[in-house]
Amino acid sequence: MSEPDIKRAGFAAIIGAPNAGKSTLTNWLVGGKVSIVTHKVQTTRFPLRGVFQHEDAQIVLIDTPGIFRARRRLDRAMVKAAWAGASDADAVVHLIDAASWVDERKGVQLSAAQKLSIEDDRRVIEALKESHRKVFLALNKIDLFSHDETLPLIAELRGAGVYEEIFMISSLNGDGVDALVSALAAKMPEGVALYPPDQSADVPMRVLAAEITREKLMLRLHQELPYQLMVETETWKDLKDGSVRIEQAVIVGRAGHKAMALGKGGATIKAVSMAAREELSALLDRKVHLFLFVKVDEKWQEKRERYVDFGLEFDV
Repeated sequence: MSEPDIKRAGFAAIIGAPNAGKSTLTNWLVGGKVSIVTHKVQTTRFPLRGVFQHEDAQIVLIDTPGIFRARRRLDRAMVKAAWAGASDADAVVHLIDAASWVDERKGVQLSAAQKLSIEDDRRVIEALKESHRKVFLALNKIDLFSHDETLPLIAELRGAGVYEEIFMISSLNGDGVDALVSALAAKMPEGVALYPPDQSADVPMRVLAAEITREKLMLRLHQELPYQLMVETETWKDLKDGSVRIEQAVIVGRAGHKAMALGKGGATIKAVSMAAREELSALLDRKVHLFLFVKVDEKWQEKRERYVDFGLEFDV
């Protein structure tokens, strides 16, 4: 059976604390396929977006993982970019780890991560108050506690005056997600599809991981190799202990550039690897084993597929 024609299309942004479950919700909504559909070359971060369809509406989902715990320069840039994306979106979902809030109300001793999560949530609420914009609230991880325990929390958060609707969901098993999706679809403006279905990608984190390493290289090298290198994730293997092994190729156009990327005694590439690994570990919320290799490809800048694969414009 063919899919219904698209009559509405727009953007929906998911915002929230790093451990709220945004990545899990994104994967559920788009069926495990998230697409890089836009990329601004000169920014330190690019929007990570996934396209999916609900009935006659196409929703371009803006995923903003871990953006509110802004401890480093790049984290602060991500926060700014995320708020910009949210302000331009047709619908915004504030995803909250309800389990942490329920534990707090019960007097349970919270972990440092839970405390940070709640602080981030409250910071988002204050920012929403200042913006005078109402958004959807999705209370996540409802599978971890009883419904009765959420009633006081719902009353408290509704009292903030920033939420148009409140949804109880589990991004892990999909409970309650259908109602949220229907509400998002209803928010999409009338119009034709924004993106064709073939612009989705099976393994989007490979692209994001490559861009993080490229950015660390640019920060480390400054103006020495501004746009004369690229990074490609060659292998991505999830390990049994929950960590992930990532192998990436840093591709440069000249042998001299390879020496610059490596640095004296390999100091530069080691520093880049350490910084990228730290960023990726925070983003993925698990241990990352990152291995970088520098390769020379004199004609990589003339290969259209290199640009297309990473969401870059070739004919510019």
